[in-house]
Amino acid sequence: MSLSLYWYPKCGTCRKAKKWLDDHGIEYDEIHIVENPPTRQQLEEMYQQSGLELKKFFNTSGQKYRDLGMKDKMGHASDSELLDLLASDGMLIKRPIVYDGTKVTVGFKEEEFEQTWS
Repeated sequence: MSLSLYWYPKCGTCRKAKKWLDDHGIEYDEIHIVENPPTRQQLEEMYQQSGLELKKFFNTSGQKYRDLGMKDKMGHASDSELLDLLASDGMLIKRPIVYDGTKVTVGFKEEEFEQTWS
């Protein structure tokens, strides 16, 4: 499976991740996370393969997160409910997400990209 970069072009962190991939000659499919967000099934696969807590997939600094009162919902919502919410709006999803079908990174940390994608 090819590498997918779920990103938002106006996001500085996304642009840094894209530049890192470009600088390292790594080919990827560019997917606008708001116009074409990952499906619930894709999000569930990424979550299961990432080893991360589901809350790490949420854009906690976004307006949508605050508008929906997600901070209060996180403690008692089921994984299924949280995945449904994530799939409902690309602006709720932490970005960028880089995924190749087996490995996934959420957000951009250069050291993590070095370990995962080099």
